[in-house]
Amino acid sequence: MAEVVPEGVKRCSRCKRVQPFKAFASNRSMRDGFQAYCRECQADHYKQRQEAKGRTVRAKIPVPSGHKRCPQWGEIKPHSNWERNKTSSDGWASYCRECRAQRNRASYFKRHYGITEAEREEMIAGQGGVCVICQEVPAEHVDHDHRTGRVRGVLCFGCNAGIGQLKDRPDVLRRAAAYVEGNLWNPTFVAQGVYRQPS
Repeated sequence: MAEVVPEGVKRCSRCKRVQPFKAFASNRSMRDGFQAYCRECQADHYKQRQEAKGRTVRAKIPVPSGHKRCPQWGEIKPHSNWERNKTSSDGWASYCRECRAQRNRASYFKRHYGITEAEREEMIAGQGGVCVICQEVPAEHVDHDHRTGRVRGVLCFGCNAGIGQLKDRPDVLRRAAAYVEGNLWNPTFVAQGVYRQPS
């Protein structure tokens, strides 16, 4: 006669211990909706299979309830430091907010400018930490030539936006400088649609 197992618990097929459902990972293909092995046995079984293939398995570190371990630095942090992710098994993102921001920033610099964050920091240090144009405000924004993609330096937000507003054109920038210095740039009419700029 088959043994009757009380509700809310299950017997592990491997270690034969009767444990509550929370000790088993979910598996929709099973009649009761849970894996045949308990989490502990499943992890041990997985480790043995991987080691048989010559692979190493990272040691399982106990994590308190309401916390998660970030793989970047191995730190255990509360769920308040994580973003939700409905597609993951535990409902939380793979990396904590701080590490995700750092990884996204590094990926952004590589994708958009072809430089690493370390190279950007090196450029800022080479500029004395300030914008190379105004030489007053801290350098934060990577400036690049929009035609060639070549990185020119690291500017403050105002100077970077200013160059963009003046269309990255040296001739326009020179006229703007002369205008600010009080030299009015009044072009001379030469012929229909032809103007001579002051030298």
